[in-house]
Order: sequence, then structure tokens, then C-alpha cells
Amino acid sequence: MRYKRLLSVIMIVGLMGLFVLSGCGEQKLTTLKVNEVTHSVFYAPQYAAMNLGFFEEEGLNIELTNGGGADKSMTAVLSGEADIGLMGPEAAIYVYNEGKEDHPVIVGQVTKRDGSFIVGREADEDFDWESLRGKTIIGGRKGGIPEMTLEYVLKSKGLNPGEDVEVLTNIQFDLTAGAFTGGTGDYATLFEPVASTLESEGKAYVVAAVGEASGEVPYTAYMAKKSYVEKNSDTVERFLRALARGQEWVNSHTPEEIAEAIAPSFADADLDILASVAQRYKDTDAWMTTPVMTEDSFTRLQDIMESAGELDQRVPFDQLIDNSYAEKALK
Repeated sequence: MRYKRLLSVIMIVGLMGLFVLSGCGEQKLTTLKVNEVTHSVFYAPQYAAMNLGFFEEEGLNIELTNGGGADKSMTAVLSGEADIGLMGPEAAIYVYNEGKEDHPVIVGQVTKRDGSFIVGREADEDFDWESLRGKTIIGGRKGGIPEMTLEYVLKSKGLNPGEDVEVLTNIQFDLTAGAFTGGTGDYATLFEPVASTLESEGKAYVVAAVGEASGEVPYTAYMAKKSYVEKNSDTVERFLRALARGQEWVNSHTPEEIAEAIAPSFADADLDILASVAQRYKDTDAWMTTPVMTEDSFTRLQDIMESAGELDQRVPFDQLIDNSYAEKALK
């Protein structure tokens, strides 16, 4: 009788243990609202981290929205619609120089070169930047990093924007492709997979990569309001830890493997196109290997902004960049 009672107790304890373990396996995830400036293979490390479960393993559920331009993504961050924004660091510089107390803090970097490609109306394997002389190119929103980097490269190639080549800056970032296929401009700057998709349809042809000519620059980074970072330091660190794993994974895998990993984030894109685009970004060395931003690259960004006439005052690196969370995540 005692034996049966003891056995019953053991079974009950065992069942309770299974119940506890089951509950642990279904831990509640913290929802993190992230607004990205555009939806592009350029941000493959982020999508890889999402689809491979790296964020979930850090207890995070990423609620992703598309801003359609850095100005809109920054508005989402400042208004609280987004916890974290993925956009060009120039947006944070503008807000800081306005004197806002609760300004954005940049906590991690994703890309280190311009991710846009020059597309023309005809294939041109012998394209030279001189081909743009006397032509019109859709460059993006004035004051945005895509447009400023394009002008920076044009000047380095001996082409003066507004004189030697007309750069259109009155078209919204997310409407560029439609404007070009609708007949506006001789050339346009587009991100992937839009550029390759139009190329496969015979509507545009990639002729050059802006990133190859621009040099390293902190092109896209994650940022959040200073108050959010201070109150949610653990969440920020976990986010960057998952991102760092995504960066390492993307940099150590083939374009074909990357395409398969990010495919769920690009339901309408062909797998071969995704692989081709991933190869292009690997060829241009577009992705960071860690989320840590360097001061040299931040200086170059402000050089580009000054060259474009968009920087009123330089911002000290340590006033806007906080690498401490990224560095902790790497440990």
C-alpha cells in the first residue's frame, strides 16, 4: 500500500514538472515595434535573424512596419509608434541639431555602404559615370542619405549636380521605381530586390552600384529615443545580440542560403532573384560584421552631409552614438 502511495506521489510530481517545463517552453515574448525605412534585401541580417528564430530565442517578437522614407521612420520613432527605427543616421543628426532633449540614440549599425544601384533604360555593360553627363537621374528625397551619397559620388567623378547632371529630389523614396517605369528620368537609383525585379521584367537595367564608389559610410542604423534606451536597456541589448547573430550568419553563408533564409520576408520575390541580389551585396561588401559603428565612418557621413549643404553643425560622435549595448551583446 505504501509503495502504491509513493508511486502515486512520484507520478504527480512528475506531471507537475512536465507542466512547469511546458509553461517555460511557451514563455511570453516581448513585442518590439521596429520601423524600417524601406523593405530591402539590403537588410538581410535583420530578416535572417527574424526567420531563423534568433529574436525569439532572445525573448523578442518583432513587429515590423515600413516607413517608406527616413523622415517617416523618424516620425514613427519620435511619436512612439515605433520603439526602434532602422534608417540613415543623418535623420538622427537632424533631430539632434534641432535641440530636442529626448533625441534619438544610435545603438547599432547594419550596412556600411550605399545599397542603391543605378538603373538605366537599356543594358550597358560598359557603363561609365560620364554616361550621366547631360542626363536626368532620380536621386531620392533631398537631405536623405541616398540622395546625398549619390551627389557625393557624382562630384567625385567630376560631375556637378544641377549643372552636369540633373538630380531629381522631388519624388518620394517609395515612389521612385514607379516614377522611373512611368517615364521620368533617364536613370534612377533603386534598392533591391526592386532593381533586379524590374530588370527581370525588362523595365530597367542595373548599370552600376553606388556603394562601390561611395566608400564606407554608416548608411543604415538602428536608433531609439534616449528615454526608451534608458528604460529598456535589457531589451535593446537582447535585440542587438540577435541582430549580431544575423550579421554573422549572413556573412558566413552563401547567397543561395541567404535567399532561402530571407524568402519568408519577401513573399512575392523569386528565389533566384533574392540569391542574385544577395550576391550583389556581398560583392560590394555592404553588410557590417557587427553592430558597432566606428567614429571614422560617422565622420565620413558628416563629410557627405556637408558636401550636400545639409549639415548646419557637426555632432560629436559620443553624443549620438552609444556602442555600449552592441559591445555587451557581442560578449
